[in-house]
Amino acid sequence: MMRGGMGNMQNMMKQMQKMQKKMAEAQEELGEKKIEGSAGGGMVTVIMTGHKEVVDVIIKQEVIDPDDAEMLQDLVLAATNDALKKTEELTNQTMGQFTKGMNLPGMF
Repeated sequence: MMRGGMGNMQNMMKQMQKMQKKMAEAQEELGEKKIEGSAGGGMVTVIMTGHKEVVDVIIKQEVIDPDDAEMLQDLVLAATNDALKKTEELTNQTMGQFTKGMNLPGMF
């Protein structure tokens, strides 16, 4: 009886290791993805990786008004939040496959 239990435990550990490896690969792939957020009809674009690192901010010339810096700040903020939201959705979609059916609060 004990022997079957140990074999079962070893099999479960192997499955966990496979899942950990797949999770690590998925995390790495996320980091390589580029997610684009925009505001003002594309006047400001923020590009970030799946690891939530901003890698580019593109501001179209026509939106730059020296007398209205506040509007530009708002557009950059909105574009950044848009990119963050899309990155979060992608992360949940990508990593959620590993936590389906598991109740792990705060995992992703």
